[in-house]
Amino acid sequence: MPTQDWWSGLFAAIDARDADGFVAHLTDDAEFRFANHPAARGREAVRAVVAGFFGTIAGCRHRLIRTWEDGGDVVCQGEVTYTRLDGGIVTVPFVNVFEMRGDRVARYLIYNDVTPVYAPAA
Repeated sequence: MPTQDWWSGLFAAIDARDADGFVAHLTDDAEFRFANHPAARGREAVRAVVAGFFGTIAGCRHRLIRTWEDGGDVVCQGEVTYTRLDGGIVTVPFVNVFEMRGDRVARYLIYNDVTPVYAPAA
């Protein structure tokens, strides 16, 4: 199971909107799926998707609540607070499922709803 340092490094890269730091946690042939978007395969494709997403938000901050393991799979539950480009703040829950290969993620599936991030400001 990933260590606390591994989790901290992963979410620090995401919260810094560091696409290169993010993909450093992945295998070369990783599959990545964010919410209901099509899956991306391979580090460069994932990097492009993630960098594109980072460009649609002003920032984010993750709070890891719980992690657990089942064989070679790891799951984490948490909340992510997004800062929208208009300055609004939205917090949504997430669950991520990882298929691990050693200390790198071979398959990364994110389950959350980012619809409020893009909804018109109230």
